[in-house]
Amino acid sequence: MNMWKLIKTAKVPKLNSPVLIEGLPGIGNVGKVSVDFMVDELKAEKIYEMTSNSMPHSVFVNEQNLVELPVISVYYKKFKNRDILFVAGDAQPIDEASSYEFSYAVLDLLKQFKGKDIITLGGIGLPAIPKKPKVYCTGTSKAFIESYSRDTSAIPNLYGVVGPIIGVSGLLLGLAKRENMNGVSFLAETYGHPMYLGIRGAREIVKILNKKLSLGINIKELDLEIDELEEEAVRNSKAALEKAARGMPAAQHDASYIG
Repeated sequence: MNMWKLIKTAKVPKLNSPVLIEGLPGIGNVGKVSVDFMVDELKAEKIYEMTSNSMPHSVFVNEQNLVELPVISVYYKKFKNRDILFVAGDAQPIDEASSYEFSYAVLDLLKQFKGKDIITLGGIGLPAIPKKPKVYCTGTSKAFIESYSRDTSAIPNLYGVVGPIIGVSGLLLGLAKRENMNGVSFLAETYGHPMYLGIRGAREIVKILNKKLSLGINIKELDLEIDELEEEAVRNSKAALEKAARGMPAAQHDASYIG
């Protein structure tokens, strides 16, 4: 029994064979940052909130000093040729069973909109900050990987770079393949320290998707915004990173990924 509930937050549109892009918190929050950037830049509209008792047992305190439950939201943006659904959120499901339930709920939602293509986003944790993060991709078929990596900076060979892709970003691909749907994942290098925000890796992913999906995002303006956010993130995490540089270990010393 699927315990995830869809709460409608706006009028649900009729979409044209949408592709679904998922980006939830993980290593460096690369997937979350990428999707949040695209949702903001494209002014995508929220149509659903996904709720469940399988979310973390915690609340956030917002700028008004009020508590908020963690939430996963679904947004849409219409385009001339093909529409897009975004899945963004504050947290991932808490365990393996709830991750499967959530992933099936996402696939069922995409099927309702007559879509069959999924893109998942995440980070590859490294023991040091990469100056120019590489983006790797994998997916459900060689043809689908090629269609999304061709003429981009994405490296279409993830084998041997990471172990298993853990979390929703990995499960969605595996279950999509089982359901005869198409899936591809873009994973950007980032620093594996829990206090580090992988903004530069997110930028590389957004650039690739901007080109492949013709999103029309002004990359120069995005670069300025990202530079400002990165400076702020570095300031906020400077103390923790200095401790790491003096010998505190990062999340893992080998390349790793949690979706």
